[in-house]
Amino acid sequence: MSSIEIAPEDLPDEAHSNHGKTTAGWVTNVGLVVAALVASIGIAFPVWPVVWVGVGLAVVALAAGASLRALGHGQPLK
Repeated sequence: MSSIEIAPEDLPDEAHSNHGKTTAGWVTNVGLVVAALVASIGIAFPVWPVVWVGVGLAVVALAAGASLRALGHGQPLK
């Protein structure tokens, strides 16, 4: 056991109730997972156009997530 005590004022703020459960978060996450899967298949079977399609999908997923957040479907900025 640690003998260090943490004062209540040293604790971080509570997370928002929608932390990680926003449309922008889900779209970005699922898009990046699909992009990584496509790119890894392209790397496993050396087919470079498939790798670049995976990279392109990652860019599209990031842009879609940023757009959705800007439209108010993401975690609010402080």
